[in-house]
Amino acid sequence: MMRHALKRFGCRLEETAIIGDRMDTDIIAGIEAGIETVLVLSCVTAKEDLQKFAYRPHYILTGVGDILA
Repeated sequence: MMRHALKRFGCRLEETAIIGDRMDTDIIAGIEAGIETVLVLSCVTAKEDLQKFAYRPHYILTGVGDILA
């Protein structure tokens, strides 16, 4: 699905990141597609939850407002 979206929108893998708040869907999808991942700590995933997963996002932000910072 991720690669299809890249092709459809004409984006290059090196210029793309997937941003999400769920490790088990958003972040794993990005990792499996070879896209950089950004985890936004929100109501779904807390920093303490990261220890439950064998994989890590490339970047971790406190909230979506930090994307522009």
